[in-house]
Amino acid sequence: MHHQKKSVMNKLSILLKERISETLSSLSIPLKDFSLTPTKNLQFGDLSTNIALVISKDLKKKPMDIGQKILDSLSMNYIEDVEDITLTNPGFINFKIKNNFFQKQIQIIIEQNKNYGKGNYGDEKTANVEFVSANPTGPLTIGHGRNAILGDTVSNILEWQGFTVTREYYFNDAGRQMRKLGESVEARYDQLSGNTFSFPEDGYEGDYIKEIARIILKKELSREKLDTSYFTKIAEDEIFNEIKLSLKNLNISFDVFTNEKTFYENGDIKKLLNELESKNLIYKKDNATWFKTSALGKEQDRVYIKSSGEPTYRVPDTAYHKNKVERGYDLIIDIFGADHADTYPDVLLGLESLGQKTKHIKVLLYQFVTLIKDGEKVKMSTRKANFVTLDSLVEDVGLDVVRYFFIMRSMNTHLDFDLDLAKDQSDKNPVFYLQYAYARICNIIKRGKDSTINFEEHFNPSLLSDNDELLLLKYLIRFPEYVEISFENLEPQYIANYLQELASRFHKFYSHCRVLTDNIEKSKARMALVKAVKIVLGNGLTILGITSPERM
Repeated sequence: MHHQKKSVMNKLSILLKERISETLSSLSIPLKDFSLTPTKNLQFGDLSTNIALVISKDLKKKPMDIGQKILDSLSMNYIEDVEDITLTNPGFINFKIKNNFFQKQIQIIIEQNKNYGKGNYGDEKTANVEFVSANPTGPLTIGHGRNAILGDTVSNILEWQGFTVTREYYFNDAGRQMRKLGESVEARYDQLSGNTFSFPEDGYEGDYIKEIARIILKKELSREKLDTSYFTKIAEDEIFNEIKLSLKNLNISFDVFTNEKTFYENGDIKKLLNELESKNLIYKKDNATWFKTSALGKEQDRVYIKSSGEPTYRVPDTAYHKNKVERGYDLIIDIFGADHADTYPDVLLGLESLGQKTKHIKVLLYQFVTLIKDGEKVKMSTRKANFVTLDSLVEDVGLDVVRYFFIMRSMNTHLDFDLDLAKDQSDKNPVFYLQYAYARICNIIKRGKDSTINFEEHFNPSLLSDNDELLLLKYLIRFPEYVEISFENLEPQYIANYLQELASRFHKFYSHCRVLTDNIEKSKARMALVKAVKIVLGNGLTILGITSPERM
């Protein structure tokens, strides 16, 4: 494993934890796990540890007494970058970091610019992210939107860590759903041409079905030559073109489209079934074929092939994942709706039973989306065609808002997409709040360029000692940490939340500290700080796939 880039705060925390451990052993106190975290209240310092509380039970002594002992011993050893060590009730040891530790980071942010916050966990590694994967039975809806934006943003987060990412879309254009689609188009075709028609039970009712029927009518082909499979094929092509256009509208492009059919045609599925059979892991019962998951530690066996001869999706999915594993990625990520929660483990189990490694396969499940309009839920169903398409949503509120709203909550929580807030163009809207901060900074920098001061010249960071300057600066340098946290959790939301807090601290700073003043040296230092904020805001928005407008 090559050396990981760590954020400066992380490096300092590691150093302090080592110093605390050394101190304990010099006092002959047995070491236990302890934390060292940023303090909630900066008047106590910047970092705080619970070590005295953790070991007090073992030593049967008061945490404050032990804390004092550790503090005395720590204070005797000079620690660079630490200005002061204090003890607060009920036994926390706090470290105040020297201001210049933070101040000297501004230059580093400005020098690294667009690379500030990048990590190197993925250097020389590859990742495959499979997302959207909607079958071509209708346009992409709001439900698919969360999947699409999550998948694309998680891919960006991996790219920021140095991974070479393959974005993959997996689909099935066979089976019952597609047959219903073809029959629905065929019925609308006959209806439009004045022939007798019968609309299939639970067929697809959307206007897009009539559109496709009109396209076929224009071709003026003889009706005798057209069978259901012809209607299905045209419908699939038309819908897939629409899906690809919708994805393009979201600024998403895929490297690979994989069709489930491939694994039937190339013999992978047959091979999978044979291998499982040779290990006595599948058997026949009631005309169906079962996967013997009970032999692999599960409560009950799973149906692999129904009595109708139709495989459950576990079969092709296992063959598909086996294919992905064999392609040799270092990391494989699947993004599924929460309805997959109890089925994907069977796929992983199938792979493991064949001796495949699955540790590097991560499945991300997201909860569903409800659209809220005028405080009311909007009811939706694809089959009944009362859904909101992604395209109409993007048209309605704009791409940046759509992308941001889908990732601003943790994927494990249900998402209420509030249309009224999304359309609000004031800074109540969290996206505009960030973009206003960015545009305001661009405006300050432009005014700076128009002034007589040369801001490119050397600045003195130690002049930034106001409370609002330090609050902004201390948060600013934590950006790499948050990028890393969102990589470790594969959750874009951490970056979104970080940016909101950063913008809020910037606005506070801006309302209390004039950037361009008669004090030239102070103006230069503040301008450098503002530039650093611009870089971090811009980098964060880039990871989220959101634009950074220079004026609003």
